[in-house]
Amino acid sequence: MSSSLSTALRATPDRTRLTPLLRLLILTQLAFNVGFFAVLPFLSEHLGTAMGMAGWTVGFVLGLRTFSQQGLFVVGGALADRYGIRPVVLAGCALRIAGFAWLGYAEATGAVIGAVLLIGFAAALFSPAVESEVARQAVVHEEQGGGSRTRVLALFTVAGQAGAFVGPLLGALLLSVDFRSVCLAGAGIFVLVLAGHAWLLPQHIPGRQRVHVKGGIRVLVRNRRFLALCCAYGAYLLAYNQLYLALPAEVERATGSQSALAWLFALSSLLVVTAQLPVTRWVGDRLALRRSMAAGLLLIAAGFAVVALARPAGWTGTAGLLPAAGFVVLLTLGQMLVAPVARAWVPDLAEEGRLGLYTGALSSVSGLIVLAGSSLTGTLLDSGLPAAVPWLVLAAVPAAAITLLPRRP
Repeated sequence: MSSSLSTALRATPDRTRLTPLLRLLILTQLAFNVGFFAVLPFLSEHLGTAMGMAGWTVGFVLGLRTFSQQGLFVVGGALADRYGIRPVVLAGCALRIAGFAWLGYAEATGAVIGAVLLIGFAAALFSPAVESEVARQAVVHEEQGGGSRTRVLALFTVAGQAGAFVGPLLGALLLSVDFRSVCLAGAGIFVLVLAGHAWLLPQHIPGRQRVHVKGGIRVLVRNRRFLALCCAYGAYLLAYNQLYLALPAEVERATGSQSALAWLFALSSLLVVTAQLPVTRWVGDRLALRRSMAAGLLLIAAGFAVVALARPAGWTGTAGLLPAAGFVVLLTLGQMLVAPVARAWVPDLAEEGRLGLYTGALSSVSGLIVLAGSSLTGTLLDSGLPAAVPWLVLAAVPAAAITLLPRRP
């Protein structure tokens, strides 16, 4: 998997060869996700079993981590605009190292909460800084005849997914020692990332202007086209979140357990790693940004519709898993279109010099939509309505989001 990513980064045709800065930032995303997913998938089990926390406490701790990360992306993006990406990325890496080390030695609930807040805030610093600079460099790459910006951002997505695939394997291997070893390994990865960026990340990136933080939010909230994109992207994220809410319930209904979930998640990851770039290349040559994102939302809606149509039959066993597998495939294909396109669209909608703020706001606003929508989704799934109705309602969400997409590219 890593060798195929390296091949893609080298990209033999001259017009698609990436700059050293873009290669560094894309490999950064790979390293970030390896370190993150080596630890976080095993956190809830550690808190519940090893530390004996109640279920609601575990959920509260995990929710705090999500809030401190997604909710504060807009802060990290604004700081990147003001001070440049180098100090923000380095600070984020240092905080992530401290957070993972603290988590490894935390033995009280308060210490765990402090560690996960630090871990989340670290990502709120470095992720929008890196994502905004990748988007800006992708636009420069496109303007210089290097190929579509969406292809660059698709490669960024592949790198992240590869890290999400490798990270849990590393964590599971180290978990045979203990959870502290997992946390220290995650911290060690970020030590390497910190050292690499301190050495390789330029002090000043040509073309990047630093702006004052003041006044940016006021202009952003008046940008209706950007807010419309945030809402449509939030609808996509809400749909994608059903991998962790609606899909487990469907798998358990069909098979009596959730053991097949691991295979379905692996299917999704492998699809992204192997098919993201060819899909992006094929679509990018044929569809503009708006049409590409609309096609992705339609595919996602179709995935929910597949399960809705199959539910009245009440299939179980292997046959009962087929609609769930169809849902995962269609949702993942939709993700391949929506995620890179949304990031590629932000530079066209952002105010000059505030790409970091807008990149962070895309995650923060859509994250709030997911937070509110997930509660409603949980209520819908437990409502006792006919089996197909919740899935049809969920299908309507991404389909309706198409109407929110800005009309101009």
